Amino acid sequence: MATVIDISISETSYAGATEQIRAWALSGESRGVYATGVQGVMEAFDSPDFKKILNRADMNTPDGMPLVWMLRIKGVKGQERVYGPTLMLHVLEMAAREQIRVGFFGGDNLTLERLVSLIYERFPGLQVAYAYSPPFRPLNKQETENISEEISRSGTRILFVGLGCPKQENWIDEHKGKIPVVMLGVGAAFDFLAGIKPQAPTWMQAIGMEWFFRLLHEPRRLAMRYIYNNPRFIVLAVADLLGILDKGKKEA
Repeated sequence: MATVIDISISETSYAGATEQIRAWALSGESRGVYATGVQGVMEAFDSPDFKKILNRADMNTPDGMPLVWMLRIKGVKGQERVYGPTLMLHVLEMAAREQIRVGFFGGDNLTLERLVSLIYERFPGLQVAYAYSPPFRPLNKQETENISEEISRSGTRILFVGLGCPKQENWIDEHKGKIPVVMLGVGAAFDFLAGIKPQAPTWMQAIGMEWFFRLLHEPRRLAMRYIYNNPRFIVLAVADLLGILDKGKKEA
């Protein structure tokens, strides 16, 4: 792994990540995989506890182009973007082929219903063993235990978690070692793949402007996030590349 602003990011690809997830799932291992972009890195910069969660992940894929560019500058030749929604499709295709049971946790009821329906059409033979849209309020202890038991009993081996950052990472970290499932935090993938929200054109994604596309479609929800995080990320990324962050840690 390489680091970006003190967060470990996996040097992987769609093929490599999918194969590793397949191996873990077939072995019945409990693992946490996060599609990490600028928002996740900045959440970790602001929260030492969240930084620990990201850094003990089993895999952090470079979900955004800024992270890809950072890895390439740091010497990771040919690093590609491993985008949550696209990784989800690769893993679903593999799961249908290998007859590995999958599950979905997150989204609202309408999104989840449409997602599962479209997934069945796209991947005939896929075994969806579990799908649940949790309430937006915090779950109590009994509810949390019931959900863990239901997932374990279902035979799910790969669970896609779409709660948004940092909620999904916190949930996955809390359940690692408790359920025999490979858990993938895929952010807005449920909304995108269900057709609830539009995805940026490929060319905008390639030049790192996906955030602008999303801002145009959800200005009220995303404006403050991007205004606050994007300029800080640029400053911290430059400091990271110049070694100023490492110097600051040693002095502290």
